[in-house]
Amino acid sequence: MRPLVILLTLAITILISEHRGTATVVEDFNHIERCKESLYMGTPPRGFRDSRLKKICQHYADKPRYVTLYDSKNHIPVYSAYTFKKTEGDRRVDYPWMYEPQLAELDGNGNMMPFPTGYLHMKFEDSQAVLDDYSDVVLYERGHLNPDQHQSDPQDRAATYTLTNVVPEIREFNIGPWREHEERIRVRLNNFCRGVAYVVTGVTTTGNMIRRNNQDRVGIPEEVWSAYCCAEYDRNAPHNIRVRFPTQAALAKNAKEGNRVQEITVQELEIYLTSKMAVDKNFQLFYDNCNSPSPLPPYLNYIK
Repeated sequence: MRPLVILLTLAITILISEHRGTATVVEDFNHIERCKESLYMGTPPRGFRDSRLKKICQHYADKPRYVTLYDSKNHIPVYSAYTFKKTEGDRRVDYPWMYEPQLAELDGNGNMMPFPTGYLHMKFEDSQAVLDDYSDVVLYERGHLNPDQHQSDPQDRAATYTLTNVVPEIREFNIGPWREHEERIRVRLNNFCRGVAYVVTGVTTTGNMIRRNNQDRVGIPEEVWSAYCCAEYDRNAPHNIRVRFPTQAALAKNAKEGNRVQEITVQELEIYLTSKMAVDKNFQLFYDNCNSPSPLPPYLNYIK
């Protein structure tokens, strides 16, 4: 009977662990781990058709921080979705770079972890980008989709330094137009968003890759896009600011030249992305186009 007791105990332990939601790669962002708090009305962007994309609830220090839809073939995020936190906008560069153990289907507590200094098992390289993929690349820098300067808590900021949250960005674009855009949005949301601001930032690709050891390793974005939703904003803001609420979007070429960031409506961005990404006719970045107040969809009513 003793082996049976051991098996039963193991089965119960596994069930409890699954109920607590310790795994970071999930079937759905709307689940018990409260990943949905990073999403407007608890609803992720809908309409992505690619079944190989992985839903990551980005955990750091045993707490969900934001969510990422990850392309484990091209080893880059399709998008990261997060809540903006009011901040002074200073950047930290002393956080260690991390990886996502759960993408490699290895045991873990669900937290992202710093890269080890020694040997990294090949299984990790199969599932995600590693530091060596960026080490000898001159043209590109690691560009955050959820930038640290849009977070205020030190642990939230540290959580942005995972390679599952970055894409290769042309250096001139990364430190120029796109950084200026991130700062412009930071100031705007700091000053005029009165509630919670939800941000989704992602990329489009054409198949160009960073290669290492004669292998395709990391997809190179053709464009970077972003959109925010702030349903509660300052109605007395100047007109040129007020027209950029409750939603606004941006699109830019990931290039050395011709990389100006264009601000457009979220609907214009969705129409454009429909022609550039594997999405269906129901593609939508924010539930009900960020119209508030909006009733919760039925499947969210029971999630607390």
